[in-house]
Amino acid sequence: MRFLFVGDSMTIGRAGDFTWRYRMWQHLNRAFGGPYKIVGPRSTLYDPSADAADSHDYADPAFPAKARAHLAGWGEGWCHMAPLIGDAVRAGKADVLLVSLGLIDLGFYTDPEQTDANVRAFLAAARAANPHVAAVLLPVIPNVRAENEPAFADQCARFNELLAKTVADLDTAASPLLLAPSPSPYDLHTDTYDGTHPSPAGEHRIAEAFATALHQGWDLGGAYEG
Repeated sequence: MRFLFVGDSMTIGRAGDFTWRYRMWQHLNRAFGGPYKIVGPRSTLYDPSADAADSHDYADPAFPAKARAHLAGWGEGWCHMAPLIGDAVRAGKADVLLVSLGLIDLGFYTDPEQTDANVRAFLAAARAANPHVAAVLLPVIPNVRAENEPAFADQCARFNELLAKTVADLDTAASPLLLAPSPSPYDLHTDTYDGTHPSPAGEHRIAEAFATALHQGWDLGGAYEG
């Protein structure tokens, strides 16, 4: 089984991070119980000093190169990934997409309805590349802007409602979809380093959300033990 991690800055991570992708790799090694591969066209972290995604400075240098693959970008959202996902699925022969997107879209690019339209375009492109691809989608999780701006919190809540409906509408036996649970509890003071991006504790919370969805929804892997 081939997993493809898709996301924005919270998924690519910055130089010096472990990333939730690393935590998920550890979980799959412990609990998956069969052969798997992590695929994707990218492998680097974002380097703030260079303003470029060109760092290989993972917090654990033992994180193997073959497990660092992803399709994530600092400042990239559903609107950026929808045109890229077909080629990434096709090239990596991806079976399962683990997707954490939405916050950057609502913050900078699109309203909830437009963002949901990009979700649907993303899924259509992924399915065109692999009609049997499965996907787990994480809702927009707590963040400092939503905590401080009620109007933005309403946008996040509205998008999460639309995302849940999209997952329910488009889920099929041939290409199943799951909505991952929002990490809970999720403390912005301890689970992030800046109110948005995950700290090591937050990385575990996000990985646990995906692991829980896989385990409870499709009986893939076991309970998260991070």
